[in-house]
Amino acid sequence: MTMTTGRATMPRVLPALVLAACLGLAGCGSSSKASVTVKGTTTISKGQELVDLKKALDEGAISPRDYEKVRAIILDRKS
Repeated sequence: MTMTTGRATMPRVLPALVLAACLGLAGCGSSSKASVTVKGTTTISKGQELVDLKKALDEGAISPRDYEKVRAIILDRKS
């Protein structure tokens, strides 16, 4: 079905697509309830993880709060 608005025809699907896009974007961004689970082993050194983590902070990919939380996890982890 379509709704007619005089000159143009707009499908009813459009509002549903806009809603879906908004709901999808609502999940983006940082959360104060960040959760990190490390399973298995890694071949990346702690130093490299910390460099990568700092780069993510500097580029705005993570918040300072998340940076500190993950940094503590990396430093507390056994080698």
